[in-house]
Amino acid sequence: MTDDTPLPPEDGPESTQPVQEWRNFYGRRSGKTLRNSQRSYLDEDLDRLRPRGIGRDENPERSPLDLQALFGNDNPVWLEVGFGGGEHLVHMAKTYPGINIIGCEPFINGVAMLLGKIREAGVSNLAVHPGDVRDLMDVLRDGTIARTFLNYPDPWPKARHHRRRFVNQDYLVPLFRVMAEGAEFRVATDIPSYMEQALEEVPKAGFRLEAHSGTPWSDWISTRYEQKALREGRVPDYATFRR
Repeated sequence: MTDDTPLPPEDGPESTQPVQEWRNFYGRRSGKTLRNSQRSYLDEDLDRLRPRGIGRDENPERSPLDLQALFGNDNPVWLEVGFGGGEHLVHMAKTYPGINIIGCEPFINGVAMLLGKIREAGVSNLAVHPGDVRDLMDVLRDGTIARTFLNYPDPWPKARHHRRRFVNQDYLVPLFRVMAEGAEFRVATDIPSYMEQALEEVPKAGFRLEAHSGTPWSDWISTRYEQKALREGRVPDYATFRR
């Protein structure tokens, strides 16, 4: 099966709003064979870090998630969309112990990498959804996310594939709904056309552009994807939007 083949989500349709019977998913679910240590992370750690009630089999009524019950406190909740290898997600969890973070990543190899980093760092203010972020947003209450990160997302460089990018209205409208008033949405990419699309589409969903430059945020950690971009001569670009 190629990357151009649409796949239904593993758990079926999930939404507190009416949605189609299943969503197209473009991209990889898995890659290289996992190491034994990575398999053990998945077997031993993922179940306790995975939010319940996202899949329709677990939540057929599509009841909203209780984030306070999920984390055991009422601290602000942040969201990272497509956390890659997890270094930024863990860095934020360590830097801000007074917040909670949910990371979404359908690529199981990345999930396994993250779980290893969580063990090493000893952070406990994280939850991990190994699937499509749209399924999570379907069961989040309005205005519950205080900050969202979109770091080096899948570029989908061909023009005919730009509709698959996160920065289109199918993703941005539900993101706007679940983010709190005044919440921050950060975008980092090394693909000029991706940032151009973000600058055009994100405000259409209701966000306000606050900053755009080649200078990262003061609490930024350069990820392995950014380091690869720099080695290959591509220039990182950063934008901050406000809900």
